[in-house]
Amino acid sequence: MTAREAAFRSLWRIEKESRFSNLETDVTLKREKMSEADARLYTRLVYGTVEKKLTLDFHLARFSDQPLDRLDREVLVLLRLGAYQILYLDRVPDSAAVNETVGLCKKVRKNAAGLVNAVLRRLSKDRNVSFPDETRDPVAYLSAFFSVSPALCALFLSEFGFEECRRFLEAVSSPPPVTLRVNTLKTDRASLCALLADRGIAPSPSRRFPFSLLLPGGASALPSFDEGLFFVQDESSMAAVEALDARPGMTVMDLCACPGGKTFGSAIRMEDRGEVCSFDIHENKLPLIDGGAQRLGVSIVHTAAGDARVFLPAFENRADRVLVDAPCSGFGVMAKKPEIRYKDPAETERLPKIQRAILANAARYVKPGGRLIYSTCTVLRRENEEVVDGFLAAHPDFEEDDLRLPTVAPGKSRVTLLPQTDHTDGFFIAAMRKKER
Repeated sequence: MTAREAAFRSLWRIEKESRFSNLETDVTLKREKMSEADARLYTRLVYGTVEKKLTLDFHLARFSDQPLDRLDREVLVLLRLGAYQILYLDRVPDSAAVNETVGLCKKVRKNAAGLVNAVLRRLSKDRNVSFPDETRDPVAYLSAFFSVSPALCALFLSEFGFEECRRFLEAVSSPPPVTLRVNTLKTDRASLCALLADRGIAPSPSRRFPFSLLLPGGASALPSFDEGLFFVQDESSMAAVEALDARPGMTVMDLCACPGGKTFGSAIRMEDRGEVCSFDIHENKLPLIDGGAQRLGVSIVHTAAGDARVFLPAFENRADRVLVDAPCSGFGVMAKKPEIRYKDPAETERLPKIQRAILANAARYVKPGGRLIYSTCTVLRRENEEVVDGFLAAHPDFEEDDLRLPTVAPGKSRVTLLPQTDHTDGFFIAAMRKKER
């Protein structure tokens, strides 16, 4: 199967079955055994077409004699795939993009091949488009230009204002940086840099953390992964682990732990001495943590299924450190999860209630003098500052504490990291301390 046909099959499954693009691409790459070049093209086509879906539709609507919502859905997916190559892949000639897409159409919807040929040829000859006026209709402009649902654009406008909203959407429409957390149980940053350089990858040391490496151009092939010398983690997540300030010999609880990056970072920071109790409501995901800990050579992690809202009496006042990386809307990681661009914000309105319940329960585990960290990968005040403010008002035995992040947020007790200014995921972190009796 060619890269383009594999991309179409994946895009159709994503469209029809609402699959997540990262899971779909993982399964397809393992099954199809493509060459490295085809795998790169396939991945770019899938992620790019999903990410740019509304912008592609805006272009296609100019040249289709039928409204797009009346087209056969497979034909619309084919048109998006072809349009993405024409508009965003400079190294692919327009003629190849058109011909390959028409050839695919003949395999799946032969009677629509003429329509696909005509629309894509028109697009290749006239790429100039007038987007909605940003002053008269800022929501329509932002939605069409950045391929984000109108409802979500309206929400971000209310959070940021127009100029900052545009900067935020521009940032999450660029390839996200890839960072590695060095496993200092097995190696150090300089040694890992040298090893990766010997194998064709030249990472650069981060200025934020002495164990963080930045990959050039988001390198995808990562030698030494199986050796457990590192794991992939955004620097915003690293910051949450550093704010937790887990130390050797401590008892640490990670209440919403999967897929495990913050658990691993805490255990490494503790020099694999003490106890890290990692819970997650999704029992089927716990093997991700167990397998990762084994690969990294971490022995102090103990996993268990559990709803973070449900109290565990055995842990009352026992933990030195408790991390609540709460379930959230995920609007800070749109660059990595393109489907989030089309999420209905109304579906996230129930989240603050869940977040408040988890945080209140987590407080019962913190010993006097202990530290509680609340974090999310979203940028909405209702899931971030408002949750923390409500918690502190209801829990006078807790007080805000310094984040202890001198390279990220010096002197602050809470911070919202933004892609457009911090070059990380959109992320919120707040630190609190349980008062001594």
